[in-house]
Amino acid sequence: MTRVFECSVLFADLRGSTAMYETLGNTDATAVVTQSVALLGRIVRVHGGHVVKTLGDGLMATFPTASAGVAAADDMHDSLARIGATGESGSTDPDWRTVPLKLQVALAHGEVVEMSGDVFGDAVNVAARLLDHAGDNETLATAGVVAGLEEWERARFRSLDRMQLRGRVEPVHVHRLEAARRFGDSAATAFGDIPPSAPEPEAIRLVWLDLNRIFAGTALPVVLGRSPQATYIIDDDRVSRSHARIDWHGGTFQLTDLSYNGTYVRFDNDPEMISLRRGTCTLHGSGVIGLGTPPSDFASPSVRFEVLKFADTQPQPSFEFGVK
Repeated sequence: MTRVFECSVLFADLRGSTAMYETLGNTDATAVVTQSVALLGRIVRVHGGHVVKTLGDGLMATFPTASAGVAAADDMHDSLARIGATGESGSTDPDWRTVPLKLQVALAHGEVVEMSGDVFGDAVNVAARLLDHAGDNETLATAGVVAGLEEWERARFRSLDRMQLRGRVEPVHVHRLEAARRFGDSAATAFGDIPPSAPEPEAIRLVWLDLNRIFAGTALPVVLGRSPQATYIIDDDRVSRSHARIDWHGGTFQLTDLSYNGTYVRFDNDPEMISLRRGTCTLHGSGVIGLGTPPSDFASPSVRFEVLKFADTQPQPSFEFGVK
């Protein structure tokens, strides 16, 4: 029987299972992943949703309202964070938390068609593609989802402006759910906990070839990519259409990789290279961001960055911004 109805579509995906299989072995890793996906399914049902299908390390679900979908996404993040902090999993290995699973969630709202137990439609396609842009432990939602929320719920979302999704001609207006500090959540970055908000506004300078721009915290997020819709356009075939995103969060600039080829960060006066694969790190001082290839390759599309104090955002003729 075919049924047409309007709903919110949710895709959830667990990341980190490959490392878990390598570290724990097949038996324990399978137990952790299976129990985690089952937990996500129970949360869907608690919030009045329907699990359409499981997808390896994740699932697809529908909800009658946007509020129910957002509440389920919140609950999923909280529950996995609690498991990671207390060790409540199906694994018999006490060291399984050394490779904790990360969760990505995407939500879209619209009319869908249900046939033979599966669901099809533009909202399904958008949610599936939007999941590619979600960072670890992050929930992204379309404007249609946010519009269906109560005012207090909408206040928790921050606009990421329009994103170019794979397979779509028109960009999609995307919002990110700003969650309260979760149980066991250390707001982890490559440099520890996110510090308290800075006492004064800051800005970040980005330079690629002759494209030299300064973005204040209020002007963020900035999407770096090859797409004409990107905020900071790098016209290079090695760069994804929406490759990485810089956010102002908790008083710091956060860089999140959104690509398939990865994003690399090298800080000045630090020989260590940070490799991001859908991960996030805090940008501080100055350095180089490599998009798709490490910045050690001088021919790679690399963006110089410098975190500036508000008083320093005026042009500085003496500043040497060449590639080191």
